[in-house]
Amino acid sequence: MSVSGMRRRATVGLAALAATAFTAVAVTPDQAEAHSKPVDVQLLAINDFHGNLEPPTGSSGTIDGQTAGGAEYLASHLKAMRAAAQQQGKGTVTVAAGDLIGASPLLSAAFHDEPTIEEMNLAGLEFASVGNHEFDEGAKELLRMQRGGCHPVDGCADGTPFEGAKFKYLSANAFKTSTGLPLMQPFGIKIVKGVPIGFIGMTLEGTPNIVSQQGVAGLRFTDEADTANKYAKILKLLGVKSIVVLLHEGGVQNGGGINDCTGFSGPIVDIANRMDPAIDVIVSGHTHAAYNCNINGKLVTSASSFGRLVTDINLKIDPRTRDVVSASANNVVVTRDVAKDPASTELITRYKTALGPVADRIVGETTEAITKTQENLYQTGVDANGKPTYQTGESPLGNVIADAQLAATDNEQNAVAAFMNPGGVRADVDAGPVTYAEAFTVQPFANNLVTLDLTGAQLYCMLEQQFTVARVLYASSTVHYVVDVNGTTAPAGTPCAGTRVVRGSLTINGTPVTDTATYRVTVNNFLAGGGDGFSVLTGGTNAVTGQIDLDAFTAYLTEKSPVSAPALDRIQTTAEVPAA
Repeated sequence: MSVSGMRRRATVGLAALAATAFTAVAVTPDQAEAHSKPVDVQLLAINDFHGNLEPPTGSSGTIDGQTAGGAEYLASHLKAMRAAAQQQGKGTVTVAAGDLIGASPLLSAAFHDEPTIEEMNLAGLEFASVGNHEFDEGAKELLRMQRGGCHPVDGCADGTPFEGAKFKYLSANAFKTSTGLPLMQPFGIKIVKGVPIGFIGMTLEGTPNIVSQQGVAGLRFTDEADTANKYAKILKLLGVKSIVVLLHEGGVQNGGGINDCTGFSGPIVDIANRMDPAIDVIVSGHTHAAYNCNINGKLVTSASSFGRLVTDINLKIDPRTRDVVSASANNVVVTRDVAKDPASTELITRYKTALGPVADRIVGETTEAITKTQENLYQTGVDANGKPTYQTGESPLGNVIADAQLAATDNEQNAVAAFMNPGGVRADVDAGPVTYAEAFTVQPFANNLVTLDLTGAQLYCMLEQQFTVARVLYASSTVHYVVDVNGTTAPAGTPCAGTRVVRGSLTINGTPVTDTATYRVTVNNFLAGGGDGFSVLTGGTNAVTGQIDLDAFTAYLTEKSPVSAPALDRIQTTAEVPAA
């Protein structure tokens, strides 16, 4: 097909979508005039559920000083909150801002996250944006999640048909490169109490940098604000003036509570500032943070992660103008002191039975809880409130995993060092026996280990690149180096130009690393492909692909049990970090 043909096809597709939407939002004058007061609408929002059907454990299972989460409790809370709103005469819509699936515990991941999609159906979800982790198994698998059908290789492993999502997945800025058309429906519209509300789905533009290249093959992602503005204009032309963006991108606070916006920063600030004033609410995610902000006149919210919070958003809409006149929000903890939702319990029981005894197999033991929590490495500056900001560094569990990956490749591949990406460590490990299911929750991606040759110069460049991409890798115990707190961070595109890592300080097995020498280094295939922005690793040579990272982790736990949290002494700084 020619370029002009592609453009015509894209235009026709958008026109057809607009025509369908226009029919859906037709509101008679009598309906509008029936309301003499603002229409009250409740939005219930979640994000970053990541397949946590069972109550998450460790730090992942607490928030705001309370134990929280679990699909049975989340469904009960949502149903109760909707019922209360309806009693008050409010209309209600339940939405999500991405990463419902992917990086999931074994109970969901073993069945390609079909259980989570079915649970979201039970919970009454209506619209959800597509997050980066929805692409973990590729675009075709995402489309199967929407449309249903058994897995092309594993079939319907629980013995029942998979009917797909009853809710609508939305992504306005993920496009097929072959046709220029959106992969998913860009927006959805629901008439609530006679007033149309538009929901635009948005995937973070940087998805190709944090998902395996196989997962995003044949796709391109466009700027979040520019794309949202485009569809906001379309919605306005269709008579939709109340507009909500479900955006899988976010920010973080500096010390605030679950309903605060203290020292707020992150990519969403610029995105929200550039969005059309017609956009009223941004339900966000990705950072696993909780916040309740007002940015440039827009309500911006996030409900942390793993189903521990629900954001209860109240909109007041003028029925004559169809526009939002006020918006407020409250993050509510999903406590475990309510009755479990029976349908959710039945679903979890059914899949646990199908999973069988493998989940409960003991793979090792720990002497203490080993957390994924990152410790402060060095001060980077101060925020808008004058409080110090830090670049996070080592993690006890991250160090254990790096050691496990080195142990899996030191003899067979002559590896002398290993590095692990922080985003690949998903949960803590509690003290005592460790089950296969717990280990899987820590490392759910099934990445292969890759051992490759890197020069000393490339290693230094990789360590400098950590600070450019703001992700400090977890190093094996054979690696030590020093960070200069007064050094400079290399700008994007020139990762080797930074001066954060003190030259001459990098050692492997106690021997200084030299630029011209070659070292066998183990990473996972995600990093080896340049994931998380570590482009220097694509220049490695003599790469050999090895076992799955989870297998290396469980083998290490078995061999080294009982395992204790290692010291965080692999990265030093030229100055002591002050207490936060």
